[in-house]
Amino acid sequence: MLLLFPVPDVGAAAGRGVCLCDPRPRHRSGLSRGSGLAGAQRAWHLLGRMPVAPPSCCLVAFPPRAKDGLVVFGKNSARPRDEVQEVVYFSAANHEPESKVECTYISIDQAPRTHAIVISRPAWLWGAEMGANEHGVCIANEAMNTREPAPETEALLGMDLVRLGLERGSTAKEALDVIVALLEEHGQGGNYYEDADACHSFQSAYLIVDREEAWVLETIGKYWAAEKITEGVRCICNQLSLTTKIDAEHPELRSYAQSQGWWTGEDEFNFSEVFSPADDHLDCCAGKDSLEKQEESITVQTMIDILRDKASGVCIDSESFLTTASVVSVLPQNTSSPCIHYFTGTPDPSRSIFKPFIFVDDVKLVPKAQSPCFGDDDPAKKEPRFQEKPDRRHELYKAHEWARAVIAGDQEQGRKLRKTMLQLERQGLEAMEEILTSAGPLDPAEVGDLFYDCVDTEIKFFK
Repeated sequence: MLLLFPVPDVGAAAGRGVCLCDPRPRHRSGLSRGSGLAGAQRAWHLLGRMPVAPPSCCLVAFPPRAKDGLVVFGKNSARPRDEVQEVVYFSAANHEPESKVECTYISIDQAPRTHAIVISRPAWLWGAEMGANEHGVCIANEAMNTREPAPETEALLGMDLVRLGLERGSTAKEALDVIVALLEEHGQGGNYYEDADACHSFQSAYLIVDREEAWVLETIGKYWAAEKITEGVRCICNQLSLTTKIDAEHPELRSYAQSQGWWTGEDEFNFSEVFSPADDHLDCCAGKDSLEKQEESITVQTMIDILRDKASGVCIDSESFLTTASVVSVLPQNTSSPCIHYFTGTPDPSRSIFKPFIFVDDVKLVPKAQSPCFGDDDPAKKEPRFQEKPDRRHELYKAHEWARAVIAGDQEQGRKLRKTMLQLERQGLEAMEEILTSAGPLDPAEVGDLFYDCVDTEIKFFK
């Protein structure tokens, strides 16, 4: 195995009697002042008149802002505090003609062939918050606050479309085409949260990236607009960002806006102005601000540091929402070098380890980062849905609860533990840097169990 972490002795950090922190919110509603939400949205939320999209963000950096020859992608997934995310690999597969695939709420026609993918997803649903495929395509989505509410009718979730785009798209543009075609055919809607008390339904935006370009895709029902990015930096959050530069769009997008009385047809068409809530005063996107402040070349470490930054609002830790998982991917523009994807699989990147994954033919599965499967008895699959909330914690999550408690509690133990975690992570980053700069071909046998070994070592370390 190429990368073998030593298991350090943290001594007192493994002290007895530590009370594990409870990830559940103290109140079912209410947001911290640092949540990054606009005042108008907060008022609407408190009145109970519209669901508020969790304030997460997706980021990408291209040369020349990124390190020479690299595209760097990052995503923080802000979700309800008690939600568990798992990291799952699915191999490429051929499928029988006329077969179906069961998504979170509906079944659709399966593709003849699906690509190998690795995804981070809320454990109760089929789709993904973020992920990558074997061809170097990365996709993440954002729940959006828009002028037109998303339907509560069960259809495809934005997260389903992330996974479908990864499974069926071998380039960023191909994945975009897959998503908008499925959106047109099946629509989007349904509860974004595992919540029996209320339906939280959102429109979606996507950041779709490959080695050469990225597409920002923002949707309103079946209508959409997209912008192509090939250089510099870009961030999307839970508010519309497309303005007058639109490189592709639904053929009826503008006529629909006119029919709703949102655009006269005479003024210049500005997507975010037309489709944002009328009383929504846009906050500055924290991720965009953090990226643009970087004076040096943006690297994997830079992106990790940005995702960990709570002061900026990129890393969410409020009463309602928590960054429940994170990912950073590095996509070399030189196709002879492998793409490397770093997943946490655990909440709060400031207290988590980013662990590398590389696509090869024989990837070793990692059950310790996967939640229990409840099959047809899963309350998320039975109607009425979500009548119970099973324990979806996987082994990595449970081990990580101890680390979170130590870091949040005893200062000396917490500092020592966090320092050791960062040392483990740094060792992995250095090993991956050697792979990226190596002139020789990658040996698949050395990295097939890479993510498995990192997760296994992390759990042993916590125990």
